[in-house]
Amino acid sequence: QVQLVESGGGLVQAGGSLRLSCAVSGRVFSINVMGWYRQAPGKPRELVAIVTSGGTTTYADSVKGRFTISRDNAKNTVYLQMNSLKPEDTAVYYCWYPNSWGQGTQVTVSS
Repeated sequence: QVQLVESGGGLVQAGGSLRLSCAVSGRVFSINVMGWYRQAPGKPRELVAIVTSGGTTTYADSVKGRFTISRDNAKNTVYLQMNSLKPEDTAVYYCWYPNSWGQGTQVTVSS
């Protein structure tokens, strides 16, 4: 069983920044790809960014150049640095590990 604990969400004005963190614990034998998804009200869950154990990253087009995903393998933790936030970034952000999801953390960007 794998547990994902997220932190760092909140309310921020447009143009501001937030940093999300996700700590992975439990029956983790080898951490490969990890990432972040988000879900806005009335919309399906969508990929935001993923990072492999080797550091290769993939981003949704909507966040390229503004968000940065990173990981600390020693701490089994993945981060999402979000800059130049826009109201359309408002959503519940979920940490993802293969076959596991975090509980979600709310990010609200006011205009």
